[in-house]
Amino acid sequence: MARAPSFCGVILAAGESSRMGRDKALLPWRGSTFLGAAMDVLAPCDLVIVVGGKNAPNLQPVVDTAGAYLVVNHEPERGQFSSLRIGLQEVMNRGRDAAIVTLVDRPPPSPATVQLLKERFLERAAEGIWAVVPRHGERNGHPIVVGREMIHAFLSAPPTATARDVEHAHQQHIEYVPVDDPLVVLNVDTPEDYQRITSG
Repeated sequence: MARAPSFCGVILAAGESSRMGRDKALLPWRGSTFLGAAMDVLAPCDLVIVVGGKNAPNLQPVVDTAGAYLVVNHEPERGQFSSLRIGLQEVMNRGRDAAIVTLVDRPPPSPATVQLLKERFLERAAEGIWAVVPRHGERNGHPIVVGREMIHAFLSAPPTATARDVEHAHQQHIEYVPVDDPLVVLNVDTPEDYQRITSG
């Protein structure tokens, strides 16, 4: 019987938040922040890694309070894929072989959604599935669950690639799972977006 993978949570939080005008990771959300809530949702993982950028000094106290780990993307201008690779390399460095990857620029999904994706990955990994991606309506979202094979695919891709390029190259190893959770595809880019989700 194969050994169950050891899961690591990865939160990509290195963005400049230029359109928002303030760091989206630290936006208040239901008594916490986007970052704090994301770490809470991923708390069942063996450990949680947050990838920061120029905002790392501001994130460090929040990360420390949650018992998570902060790694820094010193070139966040290279884009989100560079942060993904840094986070996944840290997963491998820490001896883990699977990750649940999410973005900090949105409210986190429900714990039930995360558990569903994790369980589906565990069910399908032996059948050649390397990654599980949530789908709400016609859109794919986050968090994604990736195993060792998909992690290696991301890490071995050219730095100029995108996550989407890698996913398309390995489409047959990815399962898209319908979920009844609109937060997996919600984008919060501007103050108006944030006002809309907090005033309802």
